[in-house]
Amino acid sequence: MTSDKRNLWIKIPKPNFTSKILKRRMRKAEGITVKHAHKFFVRRLDNVREVQRDVVIWVLAMGLLIAATGLQLMWNQQSYQTESYAKDGTYAEAALGPVETLNPLFAASSAEQSASYLMFSRLLNYDKTGHLNYDLARGITINDAKTVYTITIKPNARWHDGANLTALDIAYTVNLMKDPNTRTPYTGWNDVNVKVINNKTIEFTLKSSFAAFEYALTFPILPQHILGKIAPLNIRENDFSQNPIGSGPFKFSLLQNTDPNTGQKIVYMTRNDDYYGGTANLSRFQLHVYGTDDAIVKALSRNETNAATDLTSTDIQNINTNRYNVTVKPIQSGVYAMLNTKSEILKDVSLRKVLQMATNTTAIRDKLPKGTPALWLPFTQNQLTGDVPLAPIYDKSGAEKILDDSGWKLNSKKVREKDGKELHLSAVTVKNSELENVLDILAKQWRNLGIGVEVKIIDLSDENQNVVQSILQPRNFDVLLNQINIGADPDVYAYWHSSQASLQGLNFSNYTNAISDDALTSARARIEPVLRNAKYITFSKQWLADVPAIGIYQSTMNYVTSQNTHSFDNSNVFISSIDRYSDVLDWAVGNRIVYKTP
Repeated sequence: MTSDKRNLWIKIPKPNFTSKILKRRMRKAEGITVKHAHKFFVRRLDNVREVQRDVVIWVLAMGLLIAATGLQLMWNQQSYQTESYAKDGTYAEAALGPVETLNPLFAASSAEQSASYLMFSRLLNYDKTGHLNYDLARGITINDAKTVYTITIKPNARWHDGANLTALDIAYTVNLMKDPNTRTPYTGWNDVNVKVINNKTIEFTLKSSFAAFEYALTFPILPQHILGKIAPLNIRENDFSQNPIGSGPFKFSLLQNTDPNTGQKIVYMTRNDDYYGGTANLSRFQLHVYGTDDAIVKALSRNETNAATDLTSTDIQNINTNRYNVTVKPIQSGVYAMLNTKSEILKDVSLRKVLQMATNTTAIRDKLPKGTPALWLPFTQNQLTGDVPLAPIYDKSGAEKILDDSGWKLNSKKVREKDGKELHLSAVTVKNSELENVLDILAKQWRNLGIGVEVKIIDLSDENQNVVQSILQPRNFDVLLNQINIGADPDVYAYWHSSQASLQGLNFSNYTNAISDDALTSARARIEPVLRNAKYITFSKQWLADVPAIGIYQSTMNYVTSQNTHSFDNSNVFISSIDRYSDVLDWAVGNRIVYKTP
């Protein structure tokens, strides 16, 4: 039993290697590993060194290839992109007030006229080339006698409240202007008959041909369906004057009275998406109204607006040109020293001639913005062609000789005196920094002749001065330095015809001459450009000989914009400063990147 149990145990065999065998095998494995490392790594290090330069060159080449590809992508992208004006911006423009009414028939201040242009339509307007062009009108036909004008209007014209604008609105507006109870500054319509042909056609009939009639078709049009039941006497005071409904590119939103003490206000307008002339880039237009040009300059310094108008040459010297662009554009207006031909001193044409010869207009223009045009005729340059009279020559010595020969001798006070009476002139101008500076220069030039000059500044907005009734209407001055709006057409009848030398007229020089009267009357009645030009040249020569005024310089509009603001193009031509809006649909604030159209 015992022997059988012992046979049940399995004998475990002894290992066939010893520690010596294990060490030997480890040394063998180590040798093989070293051998392989030497074969596959150490020996190939030399190969790596050989290709190192090639690898570096390859890496650099790949980098350059990637960079070139990126540049090409950028170049191709730029070739399909361009910078354009931004959409839907807010344009904030400063203008000189006051704003007492937003009814365009009563617009007097620059701010009121600006609001009128932006919110109301006209039959005709001046385009950016300075030529008369269609606004609301679609077409005009004129009869052979040049007395009947038939005008069709655009079919898609609507008021801001959605109502259709029709010929009835035009006729209504003309009849308002003809009614003296309306008290509008738009005059001269009494001899014009207006007739509605249909909703989109209207007819104007004149008693006789009038060459400048088309230029009168720039009046703003009012809505009959809103104002038709209001008596003309009450139109100005109606709520419409504070909440207008127009048909222009922008519509009224809000009138904010920001400072009652200074008259500062803001007229808020929004884009008229239904405007028949197209859709404006701008979504909002704000007209910031200030009481003085000094206030406008301060507003620019405080970033209250991104543009400004109504600044004088003195004002723009205070503008930071690192932040703002200043544009100076000539307009169809002129500054004249108007000589009262009925005053005790200047009724003598020889004394008026002395002032003309002693006035150095070049020295005056040197103090004004660069490029201010010269002006010596009752017209602006290029309005006449052919035998146009030359400018008078500055001749101080010649002026002194005339005075001496006429008995006006210098006394001990260095003032000209004759028969015991000193030669003194009263010279006035309106409150305006530019005109005030010009009058100071004029006064110094005349004083150098030994003429005493008393300067007076009048403020048309000051009711206490009663300027119109006490100074302008009675012509209570010897010299009036004044700006005259000549316009696109050379019809200056209102300023120089003897019939206008009245209390209500604009002939402040009291100028009367039969030859001049005949030339002015016949020129406005003739349609032929050549004949009209000849008449106006005749008038110009007589005007220069009689010296009822001295042309000082052609007026300019000084406009300021911030660096990222886009307004009118610098090549635009303006008749008046309000014509800066001729391309207002394209105005913008800021830029954007857009893809080019293939």
